[in-house]
Amino acid sequence: DPHARHFVYSLPPKGALPALGRPGGGQVMTPTQGGILIENLRKVYGHGDTAVEALKNVNMQVAPGEVVGLVGPSGSGKSTLLKCLGAIIEPTSGRMTLGNDIIYDNGWKTPDLRALRRDRIGFVFQAPYLIPFLDVTDNVALLPMLAGVPNAQARQQALALLHSLDVAHRAKAQPSELSGGEQQRVSIARALANKPPVILADEPTAPLDSERALGVMRILNNMARQAQTAIIVVTHDEKIIPTFRRIYHIRDGQTVEERGEGRSLD
Repeated sequence: DPHARHFVYSLPPKGALPALGRPGGGQVMTPTQGGILIENLRKVYGHGDTAVEALKNVNMQVAPGEVVGLVGPSGSGKSTLLKCLGAIIEPTSGRMTLGNDIIYDNGWKTPDLRALRRDRIGFVFQAPYLIPFLDVTDNVALLPMLAGVPNAQARQQALALLHSLDVAHRAKAQPSELSGGEQQRVSIARALANKPPVILADEPTAPLDSERALGVMRILNNMARQAQTAIIVVTHDEKIIPTFRRIYHIRDGQTVEERGEGRSLD
């Protein structure tokens, strides 16, 4: 790949992410500038009289370096939209651009969806879903290893990420030995491991108290700025909603954008 880059990792200061080498973008985004762009996305389940239109011409954009909230009641289409973005289910029509690549345009444009999910999209879930028989370092290093990064290099990159998230001292611990907050930080490090241009976070703060929930949002915002990652956070959590500068409300399969408070996390 003539555009491939090699990254040399060194331990950054705590709270600063290792440089990932991707150029930044502005708040006005076009498909060639990276981030997330969704255009006229539809998803219909079933056929004929029993058809249910879960998404109705959804339009969204998230610039590199931006964290955007996605909120809505149960059954509004949040999960369907996240699954489409994560290449887990196929939309019915529309267009999706992740990073610099059109991945869907009335049909998938990438031949290997597993590689797309592994290499281009980071997932952060409500539960950490760490692999119980791997230590913390290998939980983070596993995805780069599967993508062909040499084991030693993958572990070095994992340690740099763990250091940036202030959990490097737990590098050799098993997941069962971690606190809830530590497990969530490790899951965020894992989401960053392949330097994805996009992170999808599904209720990442739901099980956390206010202090830890705001701590997770601080990490996600720092990560977005420093790594120029576009992040969508699906949430019902009233503790974190005031931190978003932009929020998409989804109701009956349609999105409406509004300006958020953008409350400081410092």
